Amino acid sequence: METIWTGPAELDRALDDDVIGYGVEAPDGSVGTVIRLSPVPGFGHLVIDAGVWKFGRSVVVPAGLVTAVDGADRVIRVGCTKEQIKDAPRFERDQDTGDLFYLRKLGTYYASLAAASE
Repeated sequence: METIWTGPAELDRALDDDVIGYGVEAPDGSVGTVIRLSPVPGFGHLVIDAGVWKFGRSVVVPAGLVTAVDGADRVIRVGCTKEQIKDAPRFERDQDTGDLFYLRKLGTYYASLAAASE
């Protein structure tokens, strides 16, 4: 599960505060916009404002699911579908992204998706 929280080494650029405001694209369409990054060492993730498709809620996607960062188009691509993101353990907008119980639950969910696709 450790790799679920670590962005791929082969990305063209790092996942740092410069990606706040970037759009996030899943293979099946737009997920939303990055509003913040993980403040927790060892649990790299994006907090995304998912807008209307998720009824104004935010979603969390671990850094290990990022497949590409396009600085020219200001887009981050992820390797999971919108439905998989939608089915992830729910994140409340005012929730602390440093909540380790939530992050472990989220990590277990996304790790199970990765294991199922192997």
